[in-house]
Amino acid sequence: MMETTKSSIRTLSCVLLGTVLAAGCSGAREDVRISFCKQLVMTQVDDPGTVRWNQVKTNPRRYSGLSVVLGFEADGNEHPRQAVCHYRYNAVDDTALMLSDPLSAYATSPETMTIDGEPLPRPVLAKAVKAAMIQQGKAFIDRMR
Repeated sequence: MMETTKSSIRTLSCVLLGTVLAAGCSGAREDVRISFCKQLVMTQVDDPGTVRWNQVKTNPRRYSGLSVVLGFEADGNEHPRQAVCHYRYNAVDDTALMLSDPLSAYATSPETMTIDGEPLPRPVLAKAVKAAMIQQGKAFIDRMR
């Protein structure tokens, strides 16, 4: 009787663990470079709640880096705007991960960024990265509660 209970608990634990792991890997998600670029844009507009994305495009150029191009409208203005985040190529050699996810070869924080063709100065970009990371941390803590 005791062995049957232990076996049932083990089986239930394995099924539960498998379910949790499968839920954590459920489906395709937006690449972190795209999400982070979007968050950076949100730190640069007057009213982040009004941002509406109308284009997302990635331009991987191997050693020349990756450009994430975002088309958007913001602040109640229907004039189309564009942000481009430039990511450095960050891979030492080709791996299985790079074959399955080619964007993983690039850094996760942009080296430079432009909004409507105007480059963000490095101090402004650094401040935007800091604000976006703080926002991510707060969102993570909220999800854990």
